Amino acid sequence: MSLVDTIRGKARKTVRRIVLPEGDEPRTAAAAKIIRDEGLADPVLVTPETIAAPSNAATLKRYASALYELRKAKGLTEEGAAKLAADPMYYGMMMVKCGDADGLVSGAVHSTGDMLRPALQIIRTAPGMKLVSSSFLMEMPCADVGENGLLVYADCVVNPCPDAEELANIAVATAETARRLCGMDEPRVAMLSFSTKGSAEHALVAKVRKATEIARGLAPGLLIDGELQFDAALVPEVAALKAKGSPVAGRANVLVFPDLQAGNIGYKITQRLGGASCFAVLQGLAKPCNDLSRGCSVDDIVNTVAATAVQVREA
Repeated sequence: MSLVDTIRGKARKTVRRIVLPEGDEPRTAAAAKIIRDEGLADPVLVTPETIAAPSNAATLKRYASALYELRKAKGLTEEGAAKLAADPMYYGMMMVKCGDADGLVSGAVHSTGDMLRPALQIIRTAPGMKLVSSSFLMEMPCADVGENGLLVYADCVVNPCPDAEELANIAVATAETARRLCGMDEPRVAMLSFSTKGSAEHALVAKVRKATEIARGLAPGLLIDGELQFDAALVPEVAALKAKGSPVAGRANVLVFPDLQAGNIGYKITQRLGGASCFAVLQGLAKPCNDLSRGCSVDDIVNTVAATAVQVREA
């Protein structure tokens, strides 16, 4: 069974309410029908017209009031809150914040920044998380790496130069993504570097070592090791030479890159030269919100909604 099939199967087990704030976009509308028909989620299409409907006046007023309370310390006025609440993206975020929806998916016509900005203002980060990051779920054509061919890469989209604490947060969040979306009962996290266990000394290597120790403190039961080179993380023969006794080396299924340049280049090499199919999600928010490419297909939207539904934590 493919990763997408696995995610869709998980989504069907508990149907979640996922808001789509680009409800008047044709691909999104088409995806919502498939999502509903296949029982993947309960999609809610939000448009300027649905927000402005007289029957929605009380809800809009409630969201504007709640948004004002959330942001008044940052200088938001009541008038400004009312204006923002009428914007489909902010309205959708308030649905999630107020418990009227479980998660949100957008990006068919909005940039990542257009979604992340209100998400950080309204949804905010999960307890214990310092930042939002991304994971790429990589499904390899061969099953002899990672978890039967599945690897999870982070961070490949959001944070250009994470410090040690931020890198540790990314590692812990990515392990949770591996559990929840990929069904990995035992995430094995490799903190990647150009050095393995002291083969090189540099401030960049020291950052990865420090991040590994911080992550161990944040998640004591997590199998995590670093610093490890890419081959030492994945190839048992290399691990035996360079990182003997490591609980992760040679069998890692979660790879945390030291910065965005490495992560972005790494996932694209794996995708384009390694033949992997990939699937991206955001992580670290208190409630799941995910971003689409503006070139996304209807299937991309359907699959991202299913993944968002699976990311919802049990109350």
